[in-house]
Amino acid sequence: MQRRNFIRLTGGGVVAAATLSTVGLTGCAPGMPPEAIEAWRGPAPDLATADVRRWLLSYAILAPHSHNLQSWIVDLSTPNEILLRCDLKRLLPQTDPLSRQIMMSQGTFLELLELAAKERGLRADISLFPEGVFGPEKPDTRPVARIRLMPDAAVQKDPLFAQVLLRHTNRSAYDLSRPVPATAWQAMTDAAKSPTLRFGQVGTEQADLLATHRQIGAEAWRIELSTPRTILESFDVLRVGAKEIAQHRDGLSLLDAKVVWLNRLGLFDRSKAPAPDDFATTSQIKSFGVNLDSTPGFLWMVTENNDRVTQVNAGRAYTRVQLAATAQGLVMQPLSQALQEYPEQKKSYADIHAVTGATRPGQTVQMWARVGYAPDVSPAPRRQLQDFIQA
Repeated sequence: MQRRNFIRLTGGGVVAAATLSTVGLTGCAPGMPPEAIEAWRGPAPDLATADVRRWLLSYAILAPHSHNLQSWIVDLSTPNEILLRCDLKRLLPQTDPLSRQIMMSQGTFLELLELAAKERGLRADISLFPEGVFGPEKPDTRPVARIRLMPDAAVQKDPLFAQVLLRHTNRSAYDLSRPVPATAWQAMTDAAKSPTLRFGQVGTEQADLLATHRQIGAEAWRIELSTPRTILESFDVLRVGAKEIAQHRDGLSLLDAKVVWLNRLGLFDRSKAPAPDDFATTSQIKSFGVNLDSTPGFLWMVTENNDRVTQVNAGRAYTRVQLAATAQGLVMQPLSQALQEYPEQKKSYADIHAVTGATRPGQTVQMWARVGYAPDVSPAPRRQLQDFIQA
């Protein structure tokens, strides 16, 4: 059996399994190149006396983003103003065909930007879609937001800012023996600060409902792994080894020594998807199930409609929720698969909406995530600040 598996490894199957377990389920392995995560040390010293907008942006680019694509472009050509656009080369047409998650990721950026502005005594007046709202299918070149910055003595610092450099998505196994306390759920609910958003949660005290959430998550993950075009979309942004990670500083990072070695030998073909019954797929389904079974809590955020403004604001709310969780010593991992609007996920999409009570027309589960306690993981790579600045 071991010999047979190794032969399949050189053909691509088991390589893919190792890839996905590192990218999809665990934190970054030791060996992350320091230049890829230098942004997590905070602004460079010279930014303290430079254009304050660059100081703010050095925090905004640490926002969570689908597949770590970092699809943010800013225009600084107008003094005291930041114009935010979506980088149309950094979308997910297969797994996020309507760009709902991309719009949420614009919101995560805006929330960290405003938190940083408050830290510097600035009021950030944010106007969403100042030249018109995108259509329901995909973004275009019009700006997502115009941010005007003004000194304001009445601005109060937000205590959540202290968590910005500490917030990391954690895809590892959680500690099932430690339930999420009621005080932590309340802190996350309070942090969302959105009257148009319904926050829900389930913990270990509701074993049947917790099991249902795990089942939906497992099935949605199986579908994404078994659909060639969706798994290949992840492969397209997979960075294997320190050299690729340092070169790109985005996407999904893989530092597993065995896979890196095989990649150097040309034995890892990222242009081919593993078959549904391949060990690469079945072992990954099993591994993800183990992580789901270790999860003591899930949270969700539901909105009454799903327009572009709502999507952006949901991203802002999620950022606050995750920062509040970080302050409570908790970690989180978004479970995006069942929320995605491609045909193969139709049943999972319906199931998660039903179990969270989002059944009326227009109601949308914008975020669904694992919550619990787990060891620290490395932060995700970030590109250099200058890479995001257009002018």
